[in-house]
Parts: sequence; structure tokens; C-alpha cells
Amino acid sequence: MAKKPTDPNYKVVAENRRARYDYAIEEDIECGIVLQGSEVKSLRVNSANIAESYASVEDGELWLINSYIAPYEQAKTWGHEERRKRKLLVSKKELAKMWNATQRKGMTLVPLVLYFNHRGMAKLKIGIAKGKKLHDKRASDAKRDWNRQKQRLLRDNS
Repeated sequence: MAKKPTDPNYKVVAENRRARYDYAIEEDIECGIVLQGSEVKSLRVNSANIAESYASVEDGELWLINSYIAPYEQAKTWGHEERRKRKLLVSKKELAKMWNATQRKGMTLVPLVLYFNHRGMAKLKIGIAKGKKLHDKRASDAKRDWNRQKQRLLRDNS
């Protein structure tokens, strides 16, 4: 996801920062998301949360489950349900790959980032991930701390 610094349309709405700590992400896939009008307006004002959500392949379709998009105040009559299942749009080849990963290999589909791309379309980046064990999390913490300490030492010695 190459971000253009002068692009006015590109905007990150919600990010699941905990996902990279809890899961070892092997591959990520960008997919479209089917939204209602009030949901898009709400996303434009940065009111969404994908931290406790997940994706699932059901009946040959990909769904985002338990994501939260806050209600849009100006759309009182034709609002939306905050935690409804939202359909995700991917190619048949990618869908088959995700189904294979979840059903046969025991992987999980974790939403990573919800954003508007350079064309102003709402997109969701999904990671095909395997859950980390406690010792894996400790190892990644130790590695991160060592890299931080190494940068400090290099900066102080210069």
C-alpha cells in the first residue's frame, strides 16, 4: 500500500494494530467492501473500529463480521445497523485461496486496515494469518526491544 503524500483521497479510517502482535501474517489481500450511504459518510469522519472483527468465507462469499461503523447523525431516518455483516468483494481466485487457507490449513482472516484508496473507494486489507503462541509473542517483543535499543546506541555514538 504505497501512500502518496499529496493525494487528497487516500485516508486511513481504522487500523487493527493488535493483529500484527497476535498473528503471524503470511499474506495480505486488498478487497472492496459493500457499504450503505450512511456508512460511507460515517467513515469519512473517521468513526469505525475493526479491532475485534474478523472475516469469514460463508456460502461462497466473503463477509466481514463484527466490525463497527458508528451511526451517521444526519441520517436519522435511513441510518444503518452498526455491527451488521458486510460483504467483501474479491476475485474468485482469491476467494478460493482464502477458503483453502481457513478450512484446510487452519488459518484466520484478520482485517488489518480500513481505508479510502487514491480513487476515494473504501477498501479493506485482510491478512491471512496464523495465531501466535505466547513464546512467539515474547520473542517478537524481545526483538522489537533490541532493535529499539540498538537504534538508541547508534544514535548516541554518532
